[in-house]
Amino acid sequence: MAHRSSRAKGPSQRQLRAGELIRHALVEILQREDLREPALEGVSITVSEVRASPDLKQATVFCAPLGGGHEAEVTAALNRVAPHLRRLLGRKIEMRYTPALKFRADESFAEAERIDALLASPKVRRDLGE
Repeated sequence: MAHRSSRAKGPSQRQLRAGELIRHALVEILQREDLREPALEGVSITVSEVRASPDLKQATVFCAPLGGGHEAEVTAALNRVAPHLRRLLGRKIEMRYTPALKFRADESFAEAERIDALLASPKVRRDLGE
């Protein structure tokens, strides 16, 4: 079996599979469970990506409230209930260790909007020949 060098780029297949497994389980948990956190009441949360550490003991969850707004509050609230979510996750997935969860605001939607705005600007349109 080939070993990955320390300079290897990107996550392993194992990390990617674990991240997707965790993401699917968290989406289901967030849809169905009452987390008893005021900042999360009535808020739909989009989980866009989960990055698992190489040892699969920690996972960074990139999320955003549906429709945007209050991202910092929602992320902070999710980090407060992370131990509870970890327990629920442990019941739902079959992994040797249930990873510790760290929630971060997903900036990719804002970045995509910024790029769209740049591409729509008259100066760029002129350069693209439209």
